[in-house]
Amino acid sequence: MIANTPEPPYYAVIFSNIRTEVDECYGEMAEEMVRLAEQQPGYLGHESVRNGLGITISFWESLEAIKNWKAQTDHLVAQKYGREKWYLAYKTRIALVERDYGFEKK
Repeated sequence: MIANTPEPPYYAVIFSNIRTEVDECYGEMAEEMVRLAEQQPGYLGHESVRNGLGITISFWESLEAIKNWKAQTDHLVAQKYGREKWYLAYKTRIALVERDYGFEKK
């Protein structure tokens, strides 16, 4: 699904990753992170895809909301497991969205 974001400006957190072969509870944790993110103040939505390279983009109202999400207790645990067992490599980028546009066939 394409996230239904508000009029810019807002922020995008782009999380690109390469997985290990370890699958131990990864799917359950990913689902829990989505559930928790949706409850965070300032969360606007997300988009995610995996085809070898995984990319998840989450959208946020402010840098403060992003900072709070990064420090959320359960998210800290997921980050730790990611470094220890689920990812060979990852990169996180934070960008200000100044303009967006799109098309949707009805």
